Amino acid sequence: MGASGLEILINVIKMVAIFLLMVQLVPILVWVERRGSAFIQNRYGPNRVGPLGLTQLLADAVKFLFKEEFRPPKSIAFLYYAAPVVAIIPGALAFGAIPLSAPFTLELGGEIVHFNFQSFQLGIGIVFVLGISSLGAYALLFAGWGSGNKYSLMGALRASAQMISYELALGLSIVGILLIYGTFSFHEMITAQQGPLRFMLMGQPVVVDFLPNWGIFYQPLGFILFFAATFAETNRAPFDLPEAEAELVAGYHTEYGGLKMLMFYIGEYGHMMVASALLVTFFFGGWDLPFGSEGIREAIGSSFLYSLVMHLVFMGKVLFFLWVFIWVRWTLPRFRYDQLMDLGWKTMLPWALFNTVATAAIVVLFNSQGGLS
Repeated sequence: MGASGLEILINVIKMVAIFLLMVQLVPILVWVERRGSAFIQNRYGPNRVGPLGLTQLLADAVKFLFKEEFRPPKSIAFLYYAAPVVAIIPGALAFGAIPLSAPFTLELGGEIVHFNFQSFQLGIGIVFVLGISSLGAYALLFAGWGSGNKYSLMGALRASAQMISYELALGLSIVGILLIYGTFSFHEMITAQQGPLRFMLMGQPVVVDFLPNWGIFYQPLGFILFFAATFAETNRAPFDLPEAEAELVAGYHTEYGGLKMLMFYIGEYGHMMVASALLVTFFFGGWDLPFGSEGIREAIGSSFLYSLVMHLVFMGKVLFFLWVFIWVRWTLPRFRYDQLMDLGWKTMLPWALFNTVATAAIVVLFNSQGGLS
């Protein structure tokens, strides 16, 4: 938590602020999803409550908070009420472990404080994020079993099987990134992606001035696999089989309403934010701005203002991928369940294994000639 009372206080404030950032983005994303889906499908979105329907979010909040509280008579009380809480926690913890901007230092009360733009910094950040995110499956199982509803249980079983299946491809898809950068630290990965694209070829350094040194140029196949797997991990279309309304009413949250339903929404969008932040960190340079970061640092001078600008850059990239999540949902049709499982086990997993083996071979070959970068 910190070596002094001041550092402990700052870290607590950071944890609360980043959690609130995640929560406050949810209603904005809901509005964007409604308006975006309306434009994509040529229909009206929210346009009655306030300008452009913006205060529809306030009306939704009132509805969520004041809906009648109920619990199905055959439900298991502890599991039923625990599921929405468990749905939020993994996403919040995972999002807090991802650096959202460049670190900076401040002098407070005569004490130099090193400030990282994340709730907590871990040397094994990737392992923590993937491990804590996978706990979201327990929330779905709690909801399905605790509701005492056969449709909820079927949705929970689908969700858990889907998440377990695609976690293999998702985990293997980033092994190539780990092999190239040789670290589990998010900060070190982002630092390694700064500057122009550079690598060693036949013992000679090669620099491509017009491309940034981002992970996507080293791992294009890994990016495609990771990107597709995140849709399945977050239960978003076209992988939203756990809540297929035509078959399962609403899946694992059939029996939920009001504030508990809102907590499931926050959990789902929280996992979308984590997935988008990981895509930006692994493959798109984190907060790095191609060919402009150093110039911005020199122009601004203040490390705090520079960190704030880089935070806006990072969040801009994250918001782009969040829009892609929304765009895909309202563009592509849903898979059948057998197609979904075939894609995970028979297509994505073999390609992820191939990418891992090929990357390992290339890294060994290039390192024997002087390294990748």
